[in-house]
Amino acid sequence: MIPTMEQKRNLRKERIGVVSSNKGDKTITVMVKWKEKHPIYGKFVNKTKKYHAHDEKNECSVGDTVRLMETRPLSKTKRWRLVEIIEKVK
Repeated sequence: MIPTMEQKRNLRKERIGVVSSNKGDKTITVMVKWKEKHPIYGKFVNKTKKYHAHDEKNECSVGDTVRLMETRPLSKTKRWRLVEIIEKVK
């Protein structure tokens, strides 16, 4: 199949979270938080998930708020890449 102008890439998932670690070379760990309603009790529960993301220029520091985008597998655990730094830590 030859790519044409009408064909577009699929929409990629995006997440916004806080950098919890930048120890790896060109890798950051981002913690994403959200609230979810408990199915039985109705109470809102805080949920978190950690993602490993590719940071090409090693520009993130711990505490930065960043936007991630889904991408092809870059290593065993990295499936996300850094799109932008929304807010730098003070």
